[in-house]
Amino acid sequence: MFWEKKLAAWVEEIRHATALPLRLELWNGRQFDFSDSAPQVTLRVPHVSALTYLFQPSLSNLGEAYVEGKIDVDGPVASIISVANTLAAKTLKAEGKLARITRSIRHSKEKDAEAIRYHYDVSNDFYRLFLDENMVYSCAYFENGDEDLATAQLKKIDHILTKIQVRPGDTLLDIGCGWGALVLRAAQKFGAKCVGITLSENQYALAKERVEKAGLSDRIEIRLQDYRDVTGTFDRITSVGMFEHVGLKNLPMYFSRINALLADDGLAMNHGITTTDIENGESPYGGGEFVDKYVFPAGELPHISLVLKAMQQGGLEAFDIENLRKHYAKTCAIWADNFEARAEEIRKITDEKHYRIWRVYLAGSSHGFNQDWISLYQVICGKSNRHAEVLPQSRRYIYDATA
Repeated sequence: MFWEKKLAAWVEEIRHATALPLRLELWNGRQFDFSDSAPQVTLRVPHVSALTYLFQPSLSNLGEAYVEGKIDVDGPVASIISVANTLAAKTLKAEGKLARITRSIRHSKEKDAEAIRYHYDVSNDFYRLFLDENMVYSCAYFENGDEDLATAQLKKIDHILTKIQVRPGDTLLDIGCGWGALVLRAAQKFGAKCVGITLSENQYALAKERVEKAGLSDRIEIRLQDYRDVTGTFDRITSVGMFEHVGLKNLPMYFSRINALLADDGLAMNHGITTTDIENGESPYGGGEFVDKYVFPAGELPHISLVLKAMQQGGLEAFDIENLRKHYAKTCAIWADNFEARAEEIRKITDEKHYRIWRVYLAGSSHGFNQDWISLYQVICGKSNRHAEVLPQSRRYIYDATA
């Protein structure tokens, strides 16, 4: 048959280019090994129609085939991602990296709220199974490299609050507060009076419950609110893992809103994922295309240069910039390991499609950070032409405080 000859030629072409620890099993029992060594990954194709995904094995096509049940894959998830990336790299031409098609995403309050609900309102129990005990869903800070996840997440929060010099009595706004870990820590350890906002109803309900349980309702207010609707003035503002949802065209407006809400001598911290592709804003071989479709609808990653430009346009001056790319690679790897270890429990509380999406997304994100396709920057900023008296002359204060 035509497809058998085409498939055999395709496998031989890849074997000639690289030795992949991959076995391909077809619906008729026929097998193809992509190297002479024992396979680490087995890819099962239950129907001939799925071969169209394999002949153009972008990360987007392979991810879609897996999520939609067109193929099945067995093996360690990190090996699955590595094999998929090599398969794409050795099959697609360099110019075939599926650069993002220029598009204009409309970021209304309604659409942004819908996108947030899609990602974060799977269920609190779902996230609880692979996150740390405080349910922090952002890059951890492995100060020494040997911390467990829970310790590294607390160190991340302390790192942020120390960087922006949170003082007892300061008012703090946390944009995209998640399940409340940062505002709880800011109130308990640093003595701040906090407002946390989120568009996720699940996060809102659990964060309020955690605040009440901690006896901090007089110091922390949790709101189901869009950042564009917040009013007032705050001494400190944090935004952790939120601005990826803002939209590239909206970044100057987003930073302008932070500027308007920030006290004249206040400090803000923006902690977010960026792309390292300055021209197209896309991960190689369609990885970002998969994330757009299945994980973060309407999400857009800016390059760090665009972040700094938009920050300046919004009337803010960047005082300090730190790259935590390697920290996020490790964070995602731990999440992926936790996800694998709790796979059966996760499958009981969500459908198979969501299970498959998050399984490859977490491991794929770790791979992307390791490959320098995406990065994570913390940027301290304040109002332009305003001297923040609370910020010391050097960065030594950040590390002295945690010594």
